[in-house]
Amino acid sequence: MKHNCEQDSMELSFPATEVEASVGIAKLRNQLTAHGLPAARADDVKIALAEAINNVVEHAYAGMPPETVHINCMMCRETLEVRIEDTGHPMPGLKPPDGKPPVIGNIRQDLPEGGFGWFLIHQLASKIKYERHKGYNRLSLWFDFPKSA
Repeated sequence: MKHNCEQDSMELSFPATEVEASVGIAKLRNQLTAHGLPAARADDVKIALAEAINNVVEHAYAGMPPETVHINCMMCRETLEVRIEDTGHPMPGLKPPDGKPPVIGNIRQDLPEGGFGWFLIHQLASKIKYERHKGYNRLSLWFDFPKSA
């Protein structure tokens, strides 16, 4: 993909485990703010990444030994693109879920345990793209942040 801006790129890789993912996401959030991403937007990115990477850990590597998650961030003037790559199982249907929230009833015991992650990702990211190529999953998330923010 060609970028029409001066970009600041950051990369990070870690084993696809809950502990390593948590450490990696926190480290990346700190790098983003150090590179000029407004703190509130960095928090949004952290939440979306936590949800996306949790899906990699829990679902992409389900039933197989976890490998490495690679993250590449490209920060332009008013946009951050984050690419998450792994070699786990592909997403069902080769596309990300649509992000509709689960139906919630009035009975506390009936509340769903999950199902909110993709809703959050869709709410926080301005664009989402998934690709499966030669055994790799690539989830790209874009986050807009006007400089006046």
